[in-house]
Amino acid sequence: MRLIMKVLAAPLIAVLTVTVSVSHLALAVSGVVLGFASVVAFLLSVCTIFIFGVERGIPCFVASILISPIGLPRLAGWVVGRLDCFNNILKSFIMG
Repeated sequence: MRLIMKVLAAPLIAVLTVTVSVSHLALAVSGVVLGFASVVAFLLSVCTIFIFGVERGIPCFVASILISPIGLPRLAGWVVGRLDCFNNILKSFIMG
């Protein structure tokens, strides 16, 4: 039974290894792009607050926080980290 589970886990390990590698690359590229976008969105929100008022500038400010490196990219990095951890657990199961 244990051998069957190891044989079934091997393709999942291959898929997870490729997925985690591609996701790390995508996170690196998107971190740079979204970092610049968050600076632009923040500057636009400050200008909007001074020109049109606070109630129109706050949504842009919230968007700049979400796309900044402390927002959604950090959440995506956490998910990729959990996938990598699961992949390592499966690898140790196969080797053990």
